[in-house]
Amino acid sequence: MKLLITGLNGTLAPRLAEAARAAGHEVVGWDRSAVDPEDEAAAAAWLHMQQLDAIAHLGMGSARFAGWLAARCERFVFTSTAMVFSHEPDGPHDVADARSARDDYGRYKIGCEDAIAAASTTAAIARIGWQIDPTQPGNNMLMALDDWQRREGRVAASRAWTPACSFMADTAAALLALLERPQPGVHHLDSNAETGWRFDELARALARAFRRDWRVEVHEDYRHDQRLVGGRTQLPPLASAFARL
Repeated sequence: MKLLITGLNGTLAPRLAEAARAAGHEVVGWDRSAVDPEDEAAAAAWLHMQQLDAIAHLGMGSARFAGWLAARCERFVFTSTAMVFSHEPDGPHDVADARSARDDYGRYKIGCEDAIAAASTTAAIARIGWQIDPTQPGNNMLMALDDWQRREGRVAASRAWTPACSFMADTAAALLALLERPQPGVHHLDSNAETGWRFDELARALARAFRRDWRVEVHEDYRHDQRLVGGRTQLPPLASAFARL
């Protein structure tokens, strides 16, 4: 297949591109400096020239653009976020639960989800949590905790927070499977759904696995069972992912 993957300058999209190329697929990105996504005529002309088989929309962009893309390709996967759910009501959050985000990012992702659902009956919406990777820069839990230790001399970890999270390799494999074998609708991709590790447990597990000497300080200032449950797609549990390291 020929795939468009948006967000290749981001964190997760490069891992998806690696997995897709390893499986024999051709990958193209969207160069926003060359083609403005909000210039509909130019965007349509460029998209038509590509003759794509599938689109994975991992990049930022307006809700209008997300819906516009979804309407133009039957095989379409969008990455949303666990942050479409607030801590009130608490989780675990099922695919059928009402979205309750109050922050700007969560509301933005809800807008994108709605635009996609209105534009396409074949699109897949994959909600994901915080991603983990040994080396990938960007919004990566391991790198974030490294930064906390560097800046603050500690890793403050709430034992009242059960985060949605997964390793990027597992998330990328699941996204690729949704492109290769489309399953329309909402999917929850969370390796912590069954394991249920609290954030302090996860921080210590990461420190052991990656030989970090973080000073983990436990608190209870943030309370949320953020796990993403339900749906037809399941990731390998965290315990299995750590066992592979």
